[in-house]
Amino acid sequence: MPSDVTPLRAGTVCVANVERSRGAYERLIEYRTVETGRITNSLAGAWAAPNAAGAPYALLQPSSGADTWLRLVESPSVGDFEPLVSMGWTALEFCVRDVQALVARLADSPFEIIGPPRRLDGMDSLCAMQVRGPDGEICYFTQIDDDPPGLSLPRASSFVDRLFIHVVGASDLGATQQWVEGHLDCTVAMARVEMVYTMLARAFGKPLDTRFTISTLRRGDELFLQVDQMPPEAVRRPKRAGMLPPGIAMTTLSVASLDAVANACIEPPARHDGVLYDGRRSAVLADPDGTLYELLEDA
Repeated sequence: MPSDVTPLRAGTVCVANVERSRGAYERLIEYRTVETGRITNSLAGAWAAPNAAGAPYALLQPSSGADTWLRLVESPSVGDFEPLVSMGWTALEFCVRDVQALVARLADSPFEIIGPPRRLDGMDSLCAMQVRGPDGEICYFTQIDDDPPGLSLPRASSFVDRLFIHVVGASDLGATQQWVEGHLDCTVAMARVEMVYTMLARAFGKPLDTRFTISTLRRGDELFLQVDQMPPEAVRRPKRAGMLPPGIAMTTLSVASLDAVANACIEPPARHDGVLYDGRRSAVLADPDGTLYELLEDA
């Protein structure tokens, strides 16, 4: 049976207009807003993004009530940013009840389907599609009919339910995998798997049957992270000075304690207000490519 516990707490997406993007997620995927406000100076400092202080944000939750959130932060666009071709967070994956029903819902909407639903290569119990969101963010929506061998995946109990896998693009898959294992209290599920990956193939102008190397990581029986080996043409993600990276800026994950990684954090662990933090300590780390991971203590 799938686990109800996931290390994933939130995905943070930079958007041009919080109200516009919030409305799109509420209307089309039935997420609900649970908090709005402005980024505090202390939180912006913890992110190494001091110029994000004062930016409007909205925190959204699936209608199932699952304890994972989508955080939208208003941020100026970065003109030369293109999703999928730079290192960093490349996609958020949501579990859905009926992927074909979602296709119909997204017709003529700010969400553009860039990869129609199909059974995954080697995992035909999963049917996934890829979508470009209102601000260029990439979202995977996956219908899970059964668990692949050896894995435990969630089943959606609402139209679009919780985040269950985040995808990061790495310049060196092995180095990122080792860093994640050392900092996030997790283990490798699949070390190196080659698979047809049409979305990356299109992004880099390669034949659609090009195989890319990925790895996945788990905590207990919960798969929660996918690392993609980016091709040599991939670039470092451009960003404005003092701001969060554009697109999917950051992932928030739970850990038992921050003590073991405190020396590696951008700023010392601290407490921040709000539904996501709930009085717990958090801190942000950067992986070998500079990708941001916000860690939130369980205690």
